[in-house]
Amino acid sequence: MSATEIDFYEILGVSRDADGGTIKSAYRKLAMKHHPDRNPGCGESEAKFKAISVAYDCLKDPQKRAAYDRYGHAAFQQGGGGHAGGDFGDIGDIFETIFGQAFGGGGRTQARRGADLRYDMQISLEEAFHGKDTQIEIEVSQACDDCHGTGARPGTRARTCNLCSGIGKVRAKQGFFVVERPCPNCHGRGEVITDPCRSCGGEGRVDLPQKLDVEIPPGVDTGTRIRLSGKGEAGARGAPAGDLYIFLHIQQHPIFERDGTTLLTRVPISFTKAALGGEIEIPDLAGNPVTLSIPAGIQSGRQLRQRGSGMPVLQGRGRGDLVVEVLVETPTRLSKEQRSLLEQFRETETGEECPESRGFFDKIREVLGG
Repeated sequence: MSATEIDFYEILGVSRDADGGTIKSAYRKLAMKHHPDRNPGCGESEAKFKAISVAYDCLKDPQKRAAYDRYGHAAFQQGGGGHAGGDFGDIGDIFETIFGQAFGGGGRTQARRGADLRYDMQISLEEAFHGKDTQIEIEVSQACDDCHGTGARPGTRARTCNLCSGIGKVRAKQGFFVVERPCPNCHGRGEVITDPCRSCGGEGRVDLPQKLDVEIPPGVDTGTRIRLSGKGEAGARGAPAGDLYIFLHIQQHPIFERDGTTLLTRVPISFTKAALGGEIEIPDLAGNPVTLSIPAGIQSGRQLRQRGSGMPVLQGRGRGDLVVEVLVETPTRLSKEQRSLLEQFRETETGEECPESRGFFDKIREVLGG
């Protein structure tokens, strides 16, 4: 695709009345999509990238754009107001987007850092309570041992690029301006590998299994992220490695539920203990017994709180609370003696023993009129 044959607005996919911000945004999206470093060895993408750069270089400048709108490509032919039909564009903006810094000055392009990786790990609630030291094994790209990450065959080394003389950039005159772009021969690195390493194919990295030690602190929760710096994907040709992020998922517990640092559980008690009161004892996640006092007349659904018996505070001090919801259990199997005693109790009932029940039926009689 040639920038001199296709309308600049059509190349960028914008209308002729598009403002500067729209044009810039369209350029960045297309340039990132077709950049040679993202499409290595693809001649079509490289040609599109050049055409996109030329089109943007023209349309971002008000004077050039005005001349183009009036005369088209002829405005920049010999005798016109400049030369817009060349291959080089001002691509500082897109390199700032991709690499986080303007592509300018005298240095070569920085080698790109390796990708960050994610690992999902499931642990029990007890392990989240106590913390644990564990080991994981993942397959991740690492610096090639044979070439030590250089990408060149052992005994050889990369040579200085003869097109850019090791600078990583080339310059071209465009109208009244001199613009820079990454060297198309070395892709901005300043060096080329003529004899690539056979183990890694010139990439400087290979995929290998790796065992990593992981320290899980007490108090972690689902969604807690542990970062292992430099344990992600290795960068190409000696560039820094990315990071590995371990995302934790807490397994469901048969007794306790969790809400932040609060532990919740439901404990059934007999109806006699609910009526007469007493004590219950349950262990917390540390294995320590927790004794709770049951007030006489407690109702099902009432919650009792024991402070400091919940989950540890992550990277802090102290623990949350343990909340126990009481469930009053009605007996289903009674001996003759127990049944006889209950019947005697029923004969002595006046309604004052269960005020909520009496109040409910009084309200029904009031509403229904008798």
